[in-house]
Amino acid sequence: MFAYLKGILAFKNNENAVVDVGGVGYSLQIPFSTYKLLPDIDSEVKLYTYMAVREDNISLFGFFSNEEKKIFEQLISVSGIGPKSAIGILSDITPEEFSLAVITDDVNRLTKISGIGKKTAQRMIIELKDKMKNSDISDNSAISKLVEVNNSNAEEAIAALQVLGYSNKDAVNMVNSVIKDDMQVEEILKLALKNK
Repeated sequence: MFAYLKGILAFKNNENAVVDVGGVGYSLQIPFSTYKLLPDIDSEVKLYTYMAVREDNISLFGFFSNEEKKIFEQLISVSGIGPKSAIGILSDITPEEFSLAVITDDVNRLTKISGIGKKTAQRMIIELKDKMKNSDISDNSAISKLVEVNNSNAEEAIAALQVLGYSNKDAVNMVNSVIKDDMQVEEILKLALKNK
């Protein structure tokens, strides 16, 4: 229903923010990562939103970036993970780190998140890996333009960048600009994001 809210930040704490839009205060649950990026009270703010509707409750969730919102939506698609759990996960890990952990099967990194055990981490990887690799891939032939690279690592890095909202063309260019022989996916992503 709401893609984002843009207004004056009326209140904030580690878990909630209130945005005044035309005299109406919208209360949003937020991850800690969003809280850290919020401006001072009475400043203008834009938060991407997700509305969860249940029989007994309607809740708004807010995110500083659209990438964070996309990861949140993917998280709540995993069986056993609801909106509050997803907010908790995003409070402990950045969207980039989460995408990288899922795409590279890094169960250890995921189990470092508060409240996430080995079985839940494995379920997230199983249910999200293919979605993340295949999201927004419109021109796989562009991957073949990569020169002197380990194709599977390059493809995984490109897929991770696309999950973060970059177009296929931009993701390929970002990977192309940093990749060298025998680079691991994590290394490729860190350099690509650093040089964007």
